This record gives sequence, C-alpha cells and structure tokens, in this order.
Amino acid sequence: MQRPLDDRTQPRINVEAEAILTILGLVEKQYLKLAGSEALDFEISRISDANRKSRIEEMLRLTCQQITVNDEIQQSARVFMTQGIKPMDALHLASAISAGVDYFCTTDDNFLKKAKVANSGNTKVTSPLELITEVAR
Repeated sequence: MQRPLDDRTQPRINVEAEAILTILGLVEKQYLKLAGSEALDFEISRISDANRKSRIEEMLRLTCQQITVNDEIQQSARVFMTQGIKPMDALHLASAISAGVDYFCTTDDNFLKKAKVANSGNTKVTSPLELITEVAR
C-alpha cells in the first residue's frame, strides 16, 4: 500500500506504484475487493510520518473485510516463520490465507519469493504487476 508514496524517480518503484494505483482503481470500481487486517492496522499505527499515515489510512477505507488475528492465524504465522518469512510478513500472509483471499500482493522481493514457496493454500501470492496481469485476463 505504501509504494505509491515512495520516491518514484526509480523506474521500478514508479511502475509498481502505478500498478498499485490501478489495483486501487479496480477496488473502487468494485471489480476487486480489498481486505484489511489487525496486522496491517498495527503496522500503519507505527508510521511516524503523519501525512504518509493519513494517505495510507485513506486508501484502506476501500477495504470490505477486516481480518482479526486469532490463534489459528498466529499458529500459521509461526509455521511461515520457520520457512524464513519475517514475523510481520508471516502474520500478513497467515491472515490473508485464513480469510480465504484469492490474492496476496507484495512488492517485497524476498518475501514474495519465500511466500510463493510456502503453502499458501488457495491464496495466490503475487507482485502488483502479476496481479494486474492475472485479473486482466
């Protein structure tokens, strides 16, 4: 969610930012649905830049589902952590899988690579560009 707010002078960041803005546009048109989670809310609460935080909160107003972290999600996250996934990333992924979301999208290459190998059930882990390609079919 933060990519559109990053320094867009680097070509890759600019392309990913545009992809995320396109995805948010598809959410606004109700072609896609966006899920939020307690884990995401926690991460956002830790953002010190008030302007950045406010803009992300505005984007998250498009969510149609709020995933509450429970024991099952925490246990799943612990399993993902044994596969080398960082704790917060593991919690995000476990939350998405628990809620049965179709796609989990990230711009973090290391996390993306590890999450694609992890057992993510029916949730497909993608980059923003992969997601656009997938839903454009």
